Amino acid sequence: MVQCPDRIIASIDTGVDDALALAYLLGSTDECELGGVIASYGNVDANTAYANTCAVLDLFGRADIPVFLGSEHPSWADAFIPDAGCAQFHGDDGLGNTRLAGSGALADGACVPGDDMSGDDMSGDDMSGDDMSGDDMSVDVPDEVVSVGGYLAGDVHAHPALGACSRVNRSRSVGHPQSTMPTALASGGKRRCSVDAADGIEYLIEQVREFGRDVTVLATGPLTDVDAAITRAPDIASKLRLVMMGGTLTQPGNCWDAVAETNIIQDPEAANRVFHSGADITMVGLDVTHQCLLPQSAADRWRATGTKRGRFLADLADFSIKANLEADPALFSGGMPLHDPLAAAVALDSSLVDCFDLALRAETNTGDFNGVRGRTTGDPVGLVNHSMPHVHVALGVDSERFLDEFVERMAEVCR
Repeated sequence: MVQCPDRIIASIDTGVDDALALAYLLGSTDECELGGVIASYGNVDANTAYANTCAVLDLFGRADIPVFLGSEHPSWADAFIPDAGCAQFHGDDGLGNTRLAGSGALADGACVPGDDMSGDDMSGDDMSGDDMSGDDMSVDVPDEVVSVGGYLAGDVHAHPALGACSRVNRSRSVGHPQSTMPTALASGGKRRCSVDAADGIEYLIEQVREFGRDVTVLATGPLTDVDAAITRAPDIASKLRLVMMGGTLTQPGNCWDAVAETNIIQDPEAANRVFHSGADITMVGLDVTHQCLLPQSAADRWRATGTKRGRFLADLADFSIKANLEADPALFSGGMPLHDPLAAAVALDSSLVDCFDLALRAETNTGDFNGVRGRTTGDPVGLVNHSMPHVHVALGVDSERFLDEFVERMAEVCR
């Protein structure tokens, strides 16, 4: 019998599949305790991820689970703008345009940490379209480095999501404690802000120090949160168990260059540092997630429950199935890839995947003798230095067992 971790801490950039992963964990209370969620940038900006996370947890009756604000931008940049490609696969609101967290990017009346530092000075009519890439895009922070979905603002691949530039997150560095950063807590079934709580990075550090490898950190977005925690508290690296969704070893990537994977391209420097940190890491990448496709029949089953939860999950699946089919009819004719839900399932049951252990690195530069930025590959130094940290890279998956369990568990949580 597989021994499951007692406790899970999730670092997520709550988009469509992140929300499905959250719902799956909430339906797995016999196997794990979701101790807290750190909402960070990635598919959407960090504030929207925060609002989306709170909305999903509240929908499923778990307002008791604390939500923290994590990284608002990559470690290599001072500001972050969501990418149009992410909006294509997750919707303008990150949740398949379901507007669960409100009519706009943020929940109506939501208590969002750092909202007074959202960078409204960067809004302007010339920044509102999704055709603003390359030299046509001007960002009103001349002394700062801006990431547009993992690319420099002036890069030809930098395509901001529609309207995203008005909410550039550049409020703070994740490298220093923010002891007064609010955290969402439950109070009478509704979320309120507590100004006494530590920020998400500090929370992650505290959890690993307290529980060691009895807590699993599940990262379904960029690895900036994890990297920031290790940088701030190097002593946690040897105690850290991490299951991450991201990267690809044997398959093409899903970014513009068809080499890098989205979560890695957002912050390759952070990923590379985490890979070499000595933590116990399982990488659940495109090698296995592209083998786990959710069919339309699953969405229809959830919708048939007639509940608000069922309709929400079905709407998420419908949106993603359509978006993926339009993007690649050959690869996704069977449904949407369950990227983040598979990583969540592996955090509970490692026997779902077969792993190949190797010294891993994320390329941080593009060019001759450097490779392609964002690519995950074996670190050649590991061939001669066998003491280098190794990562468990998932290359095989019991997709049938996972899909059956996932669809069934989600049907139960709909009720």
